[in-house]
Amino acid sequence: MVILLRLLGANIFPGPTWGCVSLLPALCSPHVHVVNTCFHRKIKQCLFWTRAAWFFLPAEMPEGPSVRKFHHLVSPFVGQKVVKTGGSSKKLHPAAFQSLWLQDAQVHGKKLFLRFDPDEEMEPLNSNPQPIQGMLQKEAVDRELPLGPSAQEPSAGSSGSGEPVPSRSDETYNLGKIPSADAQRWLEVRFGLFGSIWVNDFSRAKKANKKGDWRDPVPRLVLHFSGGGFLVFYNCQMSWSPPPVIEPTCDILSEKFHRGQALEALSQAQPVCYTLLDQRYFSGLGNIIKNEALYRARIHPLSLGSCLSSSSREALVDRVVEFSKDWLRDKFQGKERHTQIYQKEQCPSGHQVMKETFGPPDGLQRLTWWCPQCQPQLSSKGPQNLPSS
Repeated sequence: MVILLRLLGANIFPGPTWGCVSLLPALCSPHVHVVNTCFHRKIKQCLFWTRAAWFFLPAEMPEGPSVRKFHHLVSPFVGQKVVKTGGSSKKLHPAAFQSLWLQDAQVHGKKLFLRFDPDEEMEPLNSNPQPIQGMLQKEAVDRELPLGPSAQEPSAGSSGSGEPVPSRSDETYNLGKIPSADAQRWLEVRFGLFGSIWVNDFSRAKKANKKGDWRDPVPRLVLHFSGGGFLVFYNCQMSWSPPPVIEPTCDILSEKFHRGQALEALSQAQPVCYTLLDQRYFSGLGNIIKNEALYRARIHPLSLGSCLSSSSREALVDRVVEFSKDWLRDKFQGKERHTQIYQKEQCPSGHQVMKETFGPPDGLQRLTWWCPQCQPQLSSKGPQNLPSS
């Protein structure tokens, strides 16, 4: 595992002085304690203290395959009534869900949308639906704000992030109160860096905290349903929103993903590692998929899209979709994610892997891993073909 180190009094990096080393043995030391949570480059990380140094572990927000899995877990509860609530959320009051019916669940990219209705308005016809079968079911209706400074992707709206846009943007939705009767009750769930959903179980402490206490994580929201099961939301940001307007053509895991639109976006005269994280064209694609797709397509992350040949761009889109679907399949089969370059010190060919933060001047800088030999930086003079694997 690669973690970040700041030696006391040492300047390893310009600016925020953070260097990168492999320090697994240090984390096993009895002198390591979790002391705080901090933010660095808008990325939430766990801060550790030893006698010699500060350490922190970078975290990655759930990407498209993870949110699809959450959608799969929630779907069997559609058509059931909330009979009991709990949770620590102060902005979105858990009691507001009492006696509501979960009517629909939709997923787009890194966001999950849940529709609730009061029982006096609409009782569902099927109170005990069957779970979704298969890993890539066609969306029933085809069509991420991370916590605080941990935001990873652009937000919806005028910035053109490609996130679902409310159909009634002039309407204000209160976080803690149920929308009025004439408004559809859609709950927007963003998972930030550590968000997750548990079904019929609670997350348990895996180790003691710095005081030696074994305290279980506190859920933001707990919903018990009439069918006897319950959902538990951890570290999610949730808010009532207008009905989502979802564009499946930019969702990398949608059957309606528009390859032509993605290829056109990749032809821009900017580094392809920037374009891949643009949710307008690659919704659900995050830093892990970015790194893996670029390595498997043998494309340097700073290659200008306009200088790549059409076949190179085609290969990159293929790798994006291929890795995303493989990751989703592994999630449903209970397998660990298999990466070739992400957080690696060597590529599968045995070459030394480079790591650096890349991002647009006015945007987020994301850690990027690449192999200089497998992914050489090509000339910017005209279209270039990718090197053979």
